[in-house]
Parts: sequence; structure tokens; C-alpha cells
Amino acid sequence: MTEIIKVEHLKKNYGKHEVLKDISATVNKGQVICIIGPSGAGKSTFLRCLNVLERPTAGKIIFNGTDLAKLKDGKQLDNLRQKMGMVFQDFNLFPNMNVLKNIMLAPMKVKGSSESEANQEALQLLKQVGLEEQAQQYPNSLSGGQQQRVAIARALAMKPEMMLFDEPTSALDPEMVGEVLKTMQDLAESGMTMVVVTHEMAFAKEVADEVWFMADGYLQEKGKPKEVFDHPKSQRAKDFLAKIL
Repeated sequence: MTEIIKVEHLKKNYGKHEVLKDISATVNKGQVICIIGPSGAGKSTFLRCLNVLERPTAGKIIFNGTDLAKLKDGKQLDNLRQKMGMVFQDFNLFPNMNVLKNIMLAPMKVKGSSESEANQEALQLLKQVGLEEQAQQYPNSLSGGQQQRVAIARALAMKPEMMLFDEPTSALDPEMVGEVLKTMQDLAESGMTMVVVTHEMAFAKEVADEVWFMADGYLQEKGKPKEVFDHPKSQRAKDFLAKIL
């Protein structure tokens, strides 16, 4: 398997508060990793460290052979960051632009795509997430689930090598969760490398190649979904899963 990102002894402190205490893990190309665990476990911080939105306090994040943790903010870091699409809880769409323009913006500004090329690709991506009819709509006229699918299309417009999802369904009404998870499942089946922080256990069971359980700043357990859900080894994982399953 081809390694896409390797994390070695990652630590993240905010002042004296240790959020990530010592995390080492590898993501291989085409893998879908679902990270589960209680609130405050450090899951979102870990995800934001992967593309250096949060700068690690110590440790290495090796992506495409480069240690991102060592790079200062600049062109090289920006170029590598572009290869990791990120989807947040909040959709962060530009309210003053229609759906199509939201998706076209980054390829034109960052990659130098022509307007017609960006337009064509944006329409293709909207079709992929089932929203081609909404191309001319503005974000505030869409449901939360539709906005999140636009956010996924926008991240894909940069042709990333991997996608990071930070609890992408947690801000949605329950009936909208399914449409976003379906889009993510299609993406997983297309071979996209994905790291997903999620509370959606059924999704993790069905779609993940590996489930990672985080608690108290450590990666306490990782394995195939069936192993982690049916036979958790650590007491912390047993307690957590007993409460939610």
C-alpha cells in the first residue's frame, strides 16, 4: 500500500493544556479512516494539524515525503495544503456568490484555471453531488445538507489527493444527514483517500477501512470497524461504545 500521510509522535498544547499527547499513525492511499471518540478527545485538533491549520507543538506530519510540521507558512506549505481538501462542520460558503461561482473561485484564483474550464468542472462536480439544478442558487436558499454537498464539491474542485472531514453532518438536521453521507460514500467508493471525524457510527461501520478511537489526547485503538465496534480492547473504548451503540 502506498503511504500518503504519516504522523509521528504528534503533540499539540495550548499553553499548559495538552490536547494531543503522543499520536503516531499512517494513512494509505485510497483508505477511508473514521475517527470516533468523546467530545474533547482532540479529534478535530488532530485533523487540523494534518494540514497545519493548527501548528503541532512537536512531532512530524509527513505528506508526499515532506514534513509539513517543519514548513513555515509560505508557498510550499500552501501548495501541499491544496492537495488536502477540507470540509468543516459549518459550510463556509460565500453568501454573495451563487453555487457555481463558489466552486469556480479557488481553481481560478489559486490554480489559474480559465473561467470556461472552471465552469465546466464545477458543473461536473455539482452533477457528482446531485445538485446540478442548483447551480444558479445562492447558499442561503439551500438546505443545510445541500450547502454541505456544495462545500464538498468546492473542496473537490482543487483536485485534492485526500479529503479531511471534520464532523461534516453535526450541524445538520437529522433528515439531511443521509444525503451528505451518501455523497461521502460515493467519494469513498471512487477511491478517494479520506479521514473523517464523525459521530455517525453506522457510516463508520459501513464505509471505513479503519476506525480510530481517540480519547484523552491519545489514539487509544485502531482497527477494522468490526474489531473496534464488536471487540474493543481498551476500557475507554468499551465505555464509550456502550453508551452510544
